[in-house]
Amino acid sequence: MVLGAGYAGLLAARRIAEGVDARVTLVNAADEFVERVRLHQAAAGQRLHRWPLEDIVRDAGIELVLGRVTGIDADRREVVVDGDRALGYDKLVYALGSHADVESVPGVARHALAVATATDAAELRVRAAELAARGGVLGVVGGGSTGIEAATELAETYPDLRVRLLAGPEPLGWLSPKGRAHVHRVFDRLGIESTPGGLVSEVRDDRIVFADGSEVEVDATLWSAGFRVPGFAAEAGLECDGTGRIRVDASMRSVSHPDVYAVGDAARARAHGGPELRMSCAAGLPMAGRAARSIIAELTGDTPKPLRFRYYNLCLSLGRRDGLIQFVHGDDTPRNAVLTGPTAARYKETIVRGAAWVVRRSPYVGRRGKPVLGSALGV
Repeated sequence: MVLGAGYAGLLAARRIAEGVDARVTLVNAADEFVERVRLHQAAAGQRLHRWPLEDIVRDAGIELVLGRVTGIDADRREVVVDGDRALGYDKLVYALGSHADVESVPGVARHALAVATATDAAELRVRAAELAARGGVLGVVGGGSTGIEAATELAETYPDLRVRLLAGPEPLGWLSPKGRAHVHRVFDRLGIESTPGGLVSEVRDDRIVFADGSEVEVDATLWSAGFRVPGFAAEAGLECDGTGRIRVDASMRSVSHPDVYAVGDAARARAHGGPELRMSCAAGLPMAGRAARSIIAELTGDTPKPLRFRYYNLCLSLGRRDGLIQFVHGDDTPRNAVLTGPTAARYKETIVRGAAWVVRRSPYVGRRGKPVLGSALGV
């Protein structure tokens, strides 16, 4: 049983179904696969392709169960769906992903928008259009990939929208000097105000309040300062870290429950001999591929192998016509090498299309038996 049909869950389900004679059940709350890495585009009013899950899993022989996971009984090996339906499993792949952390700071849940789900993006689309019509101010809290991509996409789509990015004491400090310089040039071109800020202590309807007492007036707040994972795993007794992410070994198996594997944002994983993996599609796909291969090996009598993974680059879209490819060392620290402009935008688009293709279809296998596109994406 696979919980969650995002990038990691869908890939794991398809790879297992293709690799072993077993009944594979995929549980998901929605009936479509959502390209989460494109949600900032949806928030800007762009029409995204719809991918019905039934069409994706039909040819793979996967049973699709539409419903929301509401609990897990790890001792009985059951998943509870919609509060009253118990589904049994022999092996479980936990791929429920993450959502915007709206609980850690007062006022965020009540007053802020997010862009972590399709519902979030739809709400932001309506609000951004309203603000743009009257020249309103949108405060974007968080200077990571989500905040930057949302800020630039919205600013490009709505020139009359005033966007303020509040990104901590060292905005864009996780990029190289060349990377930071290019993003700031894009901000200047799009009229985005990037403001260093301290710790946010409260979000109100018309302002963002910082711990030092300073305030920034806004008409709306977009919160992209952190993500949380569902609490089902910790509540079920699986060993998790302090944020609720399942601790797994290098084969993606839970360190406390050997019949459970975890992939994607909900897993706390480290590649064999490599860095701890951050929440990202770039890491989630290789994790899913490794979990599937580990389960196949276990069911066919082979020994599961550890995940071997290294980072190569970080891709940012900066609107539809610009982008930044930040090349990184294997431990995810930035190199002083970047690709920018329209070429970077096309590069990012190719990666995004490739990721969606890999999870929706059986990978094209080359003459040496390796998935050609999948290998390029690390899966």
